[in-house]
Amino acid sequence: MHITRALTATGLVVALAVLPSCASPSEGEEPGTQVSTGAEKGPSESTAPGPGDPSGSGAPSAPALDPAYAVDPPGPREGAIEPSDMILIGKTAFSDETVAAIEGIEGIQRVVSFSHAQVTVEGNVLDIAAVDPSTYRNYTPVESADLQEVWDRVAAGEVAVLPELRKQLPIDKAGFVRLGVEEDAPQVHVGAFAPQSPLVDAVVNSAWGEELGMTKGNALLISTGIVAPQSVRKAVQAVAGEGVSVQLTDVATSQGIDPSVQQTAVLVGSVADVVGTFNYTVIGGGRIAPEPSWVASHISTEEIPILGAVTCNRFIFPQLRAAFEEIVARGLSEEINPGEYAGCYYPRFIAGSTSLSNHSFGTALDLNTPGNQRGTVGEMDRQVVSIMKKWGFAWGGDWRYTDPMHFEVNALVDPR
Repeated sequence: MHITRALTATGLVVALAVLPSCASPSEGEEPGTQVSTGAEKGPSESTAPGPGDPSGSGAPSAPALDPAYAVDPPGPREGAIEPSDMILIGKTAFSDETVAAIEGIEGIQRVVSFSHAQVTVEGNVLDIAAVDPSTYRNYTPVESADLQEVWDRVAAGEVAVLPELRKQLPIDKAGFVRLGVEEDAPQVHVGAFAPQSPLVDAVVNSAWGEELGMTKGNALLISTGIVAPQSVRKAVQAVAGEGVSVQLTDVATSQGIDPSVQQTAVLVGSVADVVGTFNYTVIGGGRIAPEPSWVASHISTEEIPILGAVTCNRFIFPQLRAAFEEIVARGLSEEINPGEYAGCYYPRFIAGSTSLSNHSFGTALDLNTPGNQRGTVGEMDRQVVSIMKKWGFAWGGDWRYTDPMHFEVNALVDPR
């Protein structure tokens, strides 16, 4: 699955799909082509299911919508719909003083605070925003901003995602998507497919942002009105600080980023424990260059049984080494061909996108690549798979769009 970002300018006409509560998107339905009403009831008739019964079928296995993750409904939209001319993303929260100073720059019309992070979903990194639905909606395309049910559902604890991701996300039959790779990662119900601001793939409310461990207020949407955002960019960067990514949306690529400026990776979930937060620059050819201080503190080269010297995130080596030692001890060494190992740390985007690969963090590795291509069952020995899972590695062969060569950390395991 390749998750790609699409720039959604206010002039782009995209129809919305609002899902029935606790119903999965229709198979074969093109993203963003129609409002989805479902066979039994339409969106306006949707009701939250009872605990343990998200589908209303009596099945106890899927999660239910939890009122603990609801916030106050936004009510009717107020104020003007404005373009998001500039987006700031920082490693930490912007202080009230910094926000006020940015608001005071001549040419700045509006500043709205939100939270921004990346979460790993089946080997890819999804850009997610935790927002106040009543203010953020005014920075989305008009057809999204004016559809009240989208923002009522976000406030109620559901997630709104880009229409382009409708067939790409691993959404289960009850309409839930797991935000993370760990087995106990939060599952959020998909309430709508709707265009978003640039650099945003999915939107949740502030209660979900807290549950996901997102840094509150580490991102800003800025509108400059009739003033060219290029004319105030230096002033904004000076106030925000050099460690903050300041991106102009009108010069962003069709995939959603301005490649000329520093980017920021802020991960949440189990991977965040070994990745942390870092800035990076785009260097062409689909590659990125993380800041040297992060590379020095997180990336190292060590010897691993069978493979020899490998370069990975240094925090995963204890469990990676333990996994390969067990593979050797159980007489399975010949099931892994070191000549077909395709690397661990490789700072890059997913091909054809600006979504980071987990290889950028040094937390994933590809084994026996020729016989384990994407979309296939693969030839990976299932005993090897079992051992890798035991030591905290998820296997791409389990995914909706399989990647059987791929293993990535989904839990920290101390072999001591």
